[in-house]
Amino acid sequence: MTARFISFEGIDGSGKSTQARMLADAMRGRGEGVVLTREPGGSTGAEEIRALVLTGDPGRWSPETEICLFTAARRDHLERRIIPALQQGRTVITDRFADSTRAYQGGEGTGHAGLVDTLHRAMIGLEPDRTFIVDLPPEEGLKRSYLRAARAEEASRLDPQGDPRSQEEEVLLSQLRSRAGREAAEMRFESLGLPFQQRLRANFFAIAKAFPDRIRVIDGSGTPEAVHARVLAAL
Repeated sequence: MTARFISFEGIDGSGKSTQARMLADAMRGRGEGVVLTREPGGSTGAEEIRALVLTGDPGRWSPETEICLFTAARRDHLERRIIPALQQGRTVITDRFADSTRAYQGGEGTGHAGLVDTLHRAMIGLEPDRTFIVDLPPEEGLKRSYLRAARAEEASRLDPQGDPRSQEEEVLLSQLRSRAGREAAEMRFESLGLPFQQRLRANFFAIAKAFPDRIRVIDGSGTPEAVHARVLAAL
């Protein structure tokens, strides 16, 4: 089977990450070789850039610098993870790709669409074969995001005391606390509030209109299983 490059996009809290995982599991269940990855991140260098742009004081970067950082992360991800997997005949499913930069940093009103497109052509030059924009009302997306962050914050504070644990259990618990702490900290874009998420949604709709052959907008309401069925029908 020919390797495919598939991306999932959407506003924060839309459920795209869940759908990316579910599609990867479904394709693996059919015997396909699948690489599941994410952006920003997906490679060692790109994950380091992720920490720079999603945590800490966002005011320390100019918009132009931030666009360059996201593009640098994507280039490293492309070189080290995406292209090698595709060349091996494996399908790549990524939680976000270039459309996120178009929507977040290059959308209407930013004044940076030209810079985003120029850097993409020069440094990336690749589009997914299929993109799913998981659509959800911004109010619901923010509600989901803050609920997830609250759970992550609680998990990051798991009491290290209690019954004796094996070394393996201690390692797993440490990893869980570390991951939960990162998830709770990565709330930069959610913290910009409802108007920002509403603009993002409009930007994603505009991108879908610009790339009708590649992009499918998926209703993100309902159970994860119901949304997954819609994804499979549009694959």
